[in-house]
Amino acid sequence: MLNIDYTLIIQIVNFLFLLFILNIILYRPIRKILSQRREEMLSFEGMISEFEEKSNESGKALEKNEVGARKEGLKEKEALKGAGSEQEKAMIKDATSQASEKVDQARDEITRSLVSAHQSLEKELAFFSKELAEKILGRNI
Repeated sequence: MLNIDYTLIIQIVNFLFLLFILNIILYRPIRKILSQRREEMLSFEGMISEFEEKSNESGKALEKNEVGARKEGLKEKEALKGAGSEQEKAMIKDATSQASEKVDQARDEITRSLVSAHQSLEKELAFFSKELAEKILGRNI
């Protein structure tokens, strides 16, 4: 049978104290790391959307440049009978290669930053996992 005496109060105080200590030592740092990771991932998603917008703008500009170059090429083709078409092809090729290089560079940069963020988060996760296991087990691993 359960006896209600001063030991019950001591056990309740002991439980609340342990809960307080665990919150300070264990739960707050883990929540902080998770929130930092969430913020970092949101910033990476923002950067990705910015790079996608820039690539779309570059694509639209490329299309506009392509249309203008074609009109100019047709005029010169009529006037110069062939010399204009070679110049048009060179301009389109240069614009396309520059745009594709910029898009490739942006994609490479995004990939590198995502990989480095993932690696740093995995390193931190391993460290905190080991630390948590040591605290739970009460001995070094």
